[in-house]
Formats: sequence, C-alpha cells, structure tokens
Amino acid sequence: MPPSKTVSTSAAETEQGTHVFHIVGYSSHQRGLGKAIKSGKFSVGGYKWMAFLFPDGAKLANGVDEHRFLAGLALADRKEKVYASYELRLADQSTGLFFPVLKVAPAEFSYGKCCGYSGYLQNRSVFEGSTVLRDDCLTIECIVTVIRRPRISEVKSFPKIEVPPSDITLHFAKLLEEKVGVDVTFSVGGQNVVAHKMVLATRSPVFKAEFYGPLREAGMEPIIIRSVQPDVFKAPSPFHLYRLLASF
Repeated sequence: MPPSKTVSTSAAETEQGTHVFHIVGYSSHQRGLGKAIKSGKFSVGGYKWMAFLFPDGAKLANGVDEHRFLAGLALADRKEKVYASYELRLADQSTGLFFPVLKVAPAEFSYGKCCGYSGYLQNRSVFEGSTVLRDDCLTIECIVTVIRRPRISEVKSFPKIEVPPSDITLHFAKLLEEKVGVDVTFSVGGQNVVAHKMVLATRSPVFKAEFYGPLREAGMEPIIIRSVQPDVFKAPSPFHLYRLLASF
C-alpha cells in the first residue's frame, strides 16, 4: 500500500486601518513631563485605539526620559488583549507628504500596558526645529494592523494526480502518415519513403551526427538503404519506420 499524504493550512487573518491625528496649536497644549496629547479613540479590527505623544517626555520603564519627544500607540479598550503591529508616519508640513519614523513588530497590547511607550523618540529641540512642525501644527499618521488567531483548515488527503501515459508516438506517427513537415527522403529498393529529421536525430545518434553534426553533407538526399526490403521498411504502423531507423 502506498504511503498516505495529507495537507492542512494555517492562514493568519489581519485587519488594517489608518488614523490621521492633526494637532493644531501644538505649543498651546498642556506641557510638562508625563503630560500627553491624545488623539480621539478610533476603531481597527473591532478594538478601540488611541495615538499619543509626550512633547516633554515621559516616565519610561527604565527611568525618566526628559527633553525627548515621544509618540506611539495605545489600546483604549479595557479588559482586552490584542495582538497587533503598527507604523507611525509624520507629515512634512512643507510638502504635505508622510514619511515613516517607526515600525513596531507584532506584539500583545493590553489596556494600561502600551507597547507604544517604546515608540518614536526624538530629541525635542531637533524635532521642533524641523519641517514636521510648522505654523504650530503637527500631523501624525498611525497605521494599525490587528492580527487574529490563525485559521486552520481541516486536514485533507493530498490530491493524487493521475499522469496519463504518453501518446507522443501516436502524434508523430500521424504527422508521418499525413506527410506533415517531412524533410528527409530514403530510397529503399528503388522506392522513396519520407520522414522527419528531428525525430530521427532524437532517436539515433548516427542520424543526429549526419543531419546536424559538423560532418553533415548538403544535397545528400535521398539516403539509400540497402539492408532492408521495401515491404519491411514500410510496415503497417507509420512509427515502425522510426523504430527501425533508430537501430541503424
């Protein structure tokens, strides 16, 4: 009994959404260490999210990070845990074009534990002197991808592919019988029989060298066959000719 073979598929399902956060009057927002500017809550993948930034830095897990602009993403749903990734992009206020500043790999988000707190950090003086902040306006684009549990298909038997037997010989025989594309002539007992050079060269190294080798001769037709009687040479099956010539 042949060995069995089965197949299954695990396909990760994702849902992506984009939120654009405009901050007008950047310098007028409440400032100070740990003071955040937050976006409105937006939905991606059935969960509520919120973009944020700390203009004057925040208390990070490894200590206080002051004088650093910090931006990121937080999950705004309570009692939820979500596996997701996100990308932050800032708009160049002089051109209106967005450019990426942070890509966060897939991680688990939960309320009050924001993966985004390890988000985009930048020296505040450098940031505030760039074209990202102009006319006291700032625009952040947040692209969120929610990753759900993979959907696993049922196990199925691996499909068996039946390869039909080759019938190329019948096709060549039909071409020979209808004299389609014949390009070589044999003289057997004074009778002419036509064939295909390519087929003969494939089946016989002698004919390959004679037809396509460096010693091939121009105007060599017809090729005279002296060792076979005409009745044998012209057997009922057209492809018998090729089997016979391959033995020469």
